[in-house]
Formats: sequence, structure tokens, C-alpha cells
Amino acid sequence: MVYLDANASEPLRPEAREAALAAMVATGNPASVHQAGREVRRILESAREALATQFAARAQDVVFTSGATEANALAIHALSAGRTVLVGATEHDAVRAAAPNAITIPVLPDGLIDPQVLDDLLTQHPHALVCLMAANNETGVLHDITRAARVCNAHKALLHVDAAQAAVRARQDWLRLGASSIVVSAHKAGGLLGAGAVIFAPPFGEQVAPIIKGGGQERGWRGGTPAIPAIASMAAAFSVPYDAAKITGYRDDIEAFCVGLGAHVAGQGAPRLPNTLNIALPGVRADTQLISLDSAGIAVSAGSACSSGKIAASHVLLAMGFGELAAQAVRVSLPWNVSGSDIVAFKQAYETMAKRALHRGTVTLTQAQFAN
Repeated sequence: MVYLDANASEPLRPEAREAALAAMVATGNPASVHQAGREVRRILESAREALATQFAARAQDVVFTSGATEANALAIHALSAGRTVLVGATEHDAVRAAAPNAITIPVLPDGLIDPQVLDDLLTQHPHALVCLMAANNETGVLHDITRAARVCNAHKALLHVDAAQAAVRARQDWLRLGASSIVVSAHKAGGLLGAGAVIFAPPFGEQVAPIIKGGGQERGWRGGTPAIPAIASMAAAFSVPYDAAKITGYRDDIEAFCVGLGAHVAGQGAPRLPNTLNIALPGVRADTQLISLDSAGIAVSAGSACSSGKIAASHVLLAMGFGELAAQAVRVSLPWNVSGSDIVAFKQAYETMAKRALHRGTVTLTQAQFAN
């Protein structure tokens, strides 16, 4: 199989595997005071220090969780008390579910927010909590967090950044740029599934009210024994350099090829992650495309992996004004170990699928209609 679904989960990096295996053979609970417990505690705190260093934070402001979904929920729970919540229209469902009564910040056709609209909303709702992802999981569109943070600061608003997709592929010092909290995920970086983290900017980490209460783990912020192997793998995965130039070259090659076959690229005019391409083929349903590509041994997805089994029009693409094309798009997200032969295989399979659809009359929109 040619695996091109890295935004769902990156392949395990060798460095992360080694770190996880080393943690697995350490017997003990990090809360225990004996020697075995202290050794496991050392692994946990070393990972915390490493993660803090990689994201320009303090170790005491890193809270480990079971993944990005829980981390987003914890951050929003901690920061939203007494505040109106504003959420970008293309945010991940984990963020939207954590703030069900939030005010939506609309996006432009390229998937970016208009800073003036954000300013107007914060004029009406000062001291709010704004939730804006660093990179969209479906389109790869990169928000201008620096500019958003300046707008938020002018209105004494807080800014929460879901950086699960961008943390390896387009990392910035978001906390130094003005974010109040960021969220990262192990398996989006090439670590094991089952670990994530909220990283707070001071002093917000001192004000955390837990969602999951328990035995006082994570300084009382999050109950439950932490998943040490997954956490160790996360810290290791974030330490590995990312070859953005190589990945971007492969992504651009696929993009030009698919556009030549009549596909439309979501967010094409906006800054995007190096590895992410969201392409709509007019008139061909997303599930039809997925089945065809899967039969050819190509693994891609339609929207968020968290919506697996519910292939429908993407709320992200609908917010960008795609209309019926929102149900005709697939996401190609290149993993860190993608090869040139993978790209060739995808292009062959995609061309076969597109030409078969045209031959059968499946495509109902002409290029002129699509352009409009």
C-alpha cells in the first residue's frame, strides 16, 4: 500500500520507536517513590523538559493528555471561564465540540480568517477566548497566528492554538507570538497513538481546572497514570528534523498533475502545510474516489480521520464556499517517509480514476461551470 494519509496519523519514526521501547521495559509507576518508580518518573519528566524546550515553554506548563482531542478540551475548559468563545469556521470537530456555544469566525474562500472581521467580533466581545488552529487538518491552510495574536492582545482576549498538524511540519514559537496555549499530538508527529499535550503560556498553566480528576497526576491537572511509552515517543518524534523542501516538491508535483486533469485545490492561494493537498474532482463523489484509489493500493482520506465512516460534505470546505464540491474532495497528506515511487503510483491511480469517471459520464460539471 502507498500510504498518503499522514494527517490522520504519521508512520512511526524510528527515533520514536526506540524511545517507546526503552520506556516499555522500565517497570514502575511514575507516582511511586521507590527506585523503579523514580526511573519511570525520570522518563516522564525528561519528555516534559524536551517538549518544553522544543516549543519555547516552561516544563511546568506542559500537561500530558491522551491526545489532541482531550488536550483541546482541557485548554478550552481552562481558559474559557467567564469568557465568550470565538471559534474559526474551519476548526477541527474536537475544538467545536469543546465549545458548542461558540461564536463562529467566518473564513474567506482561501480558508483564512479576515483579521478585520476578528477585530470587529472582539470589539463586540472583548476579553474573549479565540480558538484558531495553526494549520487546518483537511486543507493544510496556515493561519497567520502572529497577526491574530496582535488582534487578540489589543482586545485583552486569549488565543488558543490547535497545533496538532503544524507542530512538526510548520513549527513556530506560538507562545512567544502571543498564544495563551497550544496543543500537540504524538501520532501526528510520528510517535505512538495515545498521547498529546497542552502547553500553556505563563501564567495560564497555574489556573488549570481539571476535566479528568484522579490521583493528582500532572500536578492535579489531569488524573490517570500517563502513557509513558507514547509520551516518550512524542518527545523523540518532535526532535527529528522535518524535510519540508522535499515534501513540498512532491506535493506540488501532485497538485500540478491533478489540476491538469480538472481537479480544484482547496486553499491554493493561501500558505499551506508542505505535505497537504485537498483536491476536488467535479462530479465524482469522495467515496467513489476513495474506493477507486484504495483498490489501486493508495491510502488517502476524505476530510478528518475522526469522521471515518461518515463520508459527507466537509464543514471545512463548505465554510470556504465549495458548495456541492465539498462532497467531491479527497485529502492527500504526504508522510515523512514518502518516496518518488509513491508519487508516481498515486498519479497513475488518480489519472485512471479521473478518466474512468469522464468516460462513464460521472462528471456532470463542465470546466466552464466549475470555473464559475
